[in-house]
Amino acid sequence: MRQVYSLRKLSGGRCQVVLDDGTSFPLYVKETEQFGIREESFLEEAALRQILGELLPRRAKMCAMHYLQKMDRTEYQLRRKLEGLSYPEEIIDDAVSYVKGYHYIDDVRYALHYMDARKDSKSIRLMEQELAGKGISKEDIEKAAQQIEFPDEEGQIRYWLEKKHYRGGEADQKERERMYRFLLRKGYSAASIRNAILYE
Repeated sequence: MRQVYSLRKLSGGRCQVVLDDGTSFPLYVKETEQFGIREESFLEEAALRQILGELLPRRAKMCAMHYLQKMDRTEYQLRRKLEGLSYPEEIIDDAVSYVKGYHYIDDVRYALHYMDARKDSKSIRLMEQELAGKGISKEDIEKAAQQIEFPDEEGQIRYWLEKKHYRGGEADQKERERMYRFLLRKGYSAASIRNAILYE
């Protein structure tokens, strides 16, 4: 039997239940009433097993599925979503394993689609940085990159120069510097940029 240490209000008609041993989990207010949970009350072990072993795992899986219905997400993004809903770590692990088992999340696939859709307008370096920021591992990014044929860097730079209506022979120093910084932020190498903006 565990004693309820505190109840903290959450969004969406939910509250965070904290037990005296540090165990913490979210429930809807109506569910706390059903289980007789209030501050300083005692929670039977059978009720706790039902909450942590059945109710919340099922709810976290449904939440994960719902979140993935609208668009592809990375494992990191899914975990952050479930953490934001205050699920315990072991329940988050279980929900993530569940959707991974059905290939509803696949970081290599996510990286592959991401890079393939942007390969003509973004450097591979920039895309690697962006994918790392989404929590995708270096190994998974490399696996995805191996499956894509990227255009050469000079060709990508020419794309941006044309898009920006840049003419190297007519550009003054200020315009060259501005274009140089722009392309550097896109992740292209300094040598390739210098050659392009001077001679394009």
